[in-house]
Amino acid sequence: MTHQTPRRRRGLVAGVVGAGVLIPSLAFAGTANAATPTVGCTSARAGLAAKLQKDITAALANRRGTIAVGLNDRTTHTSCTLRAGTAYDSASVVKVTVLATLLWDAKKTNRYLTAAENTLTKAMITKSDNAATSKLWKQLGPTKVKGFLKAAGMTQTKPGAGTYWGLTQITVTDEQKLLGLLTAKNTVLSDNSRAYALKLMGQVISSQRWGTPYGAPSGTAVHVKNGWLSRATNGWRVHSVGTFTGAGHDYQLTVLTHGNGTMNYGIDTIQGVAKVIHRDLAAS
Repeated sequence: MTHQTPRRRRGLVAGVVGAGVLIPSLAFAGTANAATPTVGCTSARAGLAAKLQKDITAALANRRGTIAVGLNDRTTHTSCTLRAGTAYDSASVVKVTVLATLLWDAKKTNRYLTAAENTLTKAMITKSDNAATSKLWKQLGPTKVKGFLKAAGMTQTKPGAGTYWGLTQITVTDEQKLLGLLTAKNTVLSDNSRAYALKLMGQVISSQRWGTPYGAPSGTAVHVKNGWLSRATNGWRVHSVGTFTGAGHDYQLTVLTHGNGTMNYGIDTIQGVAKVIHRDLAAS
């Protein structure tokens, strides 16, 4: 399948649904966000929480679909949440969890990844390769995936049944926990594992670097993973998770969406949110 893409995204990879399941792509007229819950922000930096709350709310005004947002900036002790506990089909965003599970399991047995695992993980993260993901998902099995989720405290994440890893249920809360584990020293993932995961997320091919990185200040270290999937209900799921360090900030950002009429509509929604968050943090 092919998708019309705005010029600024330089042609998203066609035909990569990113969910490990063959599901028809159906047109879907999302419902307006008339009853959007209030964006909640807190910050140790004077005025920043109010600014972020106002600007994120404005960015989401009149956008269709159901949108969830999570932001955590360690430097200014700033956090923002919207629909943090709402569940979404993961699509390819779950690939970061698959990678983290593999690294966690290898750490438990004090081994390095094999050459084959290195090849699979690189394809899975940098190109969002579904076949590589399916191999790793099968290799790990549900017991190890659930074991990692428990160790990571990701209690709201429900792995997809059987081979349907793209239908794993995720929330902003748990995705932010995962990004937090990747970006700070902890007992779940080794420093080498964290560095490896971030290295791959920093090497995502250019056509898939849309979403949360949009508007990031020049010189910021960006690590991203996106997901996209169309189903008969709730239209397109379009998600983006990213970590950002530089210009005096260290923050993690998750935006999950469904109910998008097209993939590009969801991307535009995410990028509208990301743009104001990067701008407000850079100015703080």
